[in-house]
Amino acid sequence: MKYNGRSDFKHGERGKIGVLITNLGTPEAPTTSALRRYLGQFLSDPRVVEVPRLLWKVILHGVILRIRPARSAKAYRTVWTDKGSPLMFHTQAQRDALAVKLAEEFGDGVEVAFAMRYGQPSIHNAIEGLMQAGVRKLVVLPLYPQYSGSTSASTFDDIAADFTRRRWLPDFRFISHYPDYPPYIAAVAEKIKAHWAEHGRTDKLLFSYHGVPKRYLLEGDPYHCECYKTTRLVAEYLDLGEDEYMTTFQSRFGREEWLQPYTDETLKALPAKGVKSVQMVCPGFSSDCLETIEEIGEENREYFIEAGGETYQYIECLNADNAHIDMMAQLVLENTQGWQPQDPALTTQTAQRAKELGAAD
Repeated sequence: MKYNGRSDFKHGERGKIGVLITNLGTPEAPTTSALRRYLGQFLSDPRVVEVPRLLWKVILHGVILRIRPARSAKAYRTVWTDKGSPLMFHTQAQRDALAVKLAEEFGDGVEVAFAMRYGQPSIHNAIEGLMQAGVRKLVVLPLYPQYSGSTSASTFDDIAADFTRRRWLPDFRFISHYPDYPPYIAAVAEKIKAHWAEHGRTDKLLFSYHGVPKRYLLEGDPYHCECYKTTRLVAEYLDLGEDEYMTTFQSRFGREEWLQPYTDETLKALPAKGVKSVQMVCPGFSSDCLETIEEIGEENREYFIEAGGETYQYIECLNADNAHIDMMAQLVLENTQGWQPQDPALTTQTAQRAKELGAAD
């Protein structure tokens, strides 16, 4: 097996700290062909769909990828902008802002990149770029506040697979979740308070998280519990009574039972219970995307209004808000304790010794 290395390696090169933020992914374009490629990669991940591989391969390629790409492409066209996919440009903006913030601590000794678990830029290409830039210590921050095997663990799988093909591995730290991290809780809560200051409050605040099959919870995945923990902590920060908010789960797929209560069914039922106005927030999403803009912002709005609701408001994700960037920077700094970019004076000494031993550079 051939391992990935560097033919232009220089012994006097300064070792840097690398920071990689990752998100789920997005198709390259809102077209059927692009969605078929993207969904094919996403739904082939055994962390995402835990079904016997041979059976799932038949279902995926024989049914799903023949039907779903066209439907998904139509939905993506409703959120696509001149800058492209919202998830892509929000994550790029987060990377850019985080790089500026971390440079205040590490100067030019830090490299910050972003990658998508599915689609481009890939985790492999991002790590390759960081290694080529001289990174010798790497911290990875998947932007999933609540841990799930289908998100955080899948990201780790892809990184581990990349490492098995690398000649030189960096020192490595992985931030698997942060559902109760105080700066994250404060950022979400303050975003809600800012919305209240401008638009007022409604009868109920709904925290909507992406769903997963209930079976994952029963088999030990902590995602369900971590979502409820985030909700509770934000509600405590906002001093909400138990009847003023609730947690729901969206985006279910297939016939299997998923985590409940379901967001869409909840919104259809609330007006009959006297709840005529709601505000929606999605703390499990670090960036606005199809699931927040179209599914929560539009589709579920229609369910609520058609059921007799009167006021429906969606509170945007943290995106590249200053509080979010500050939170990410603080989380990274806490997880790089003891790390510093290599001293340039030491790299000079290393280069001299290497040349004395016969190295070209």
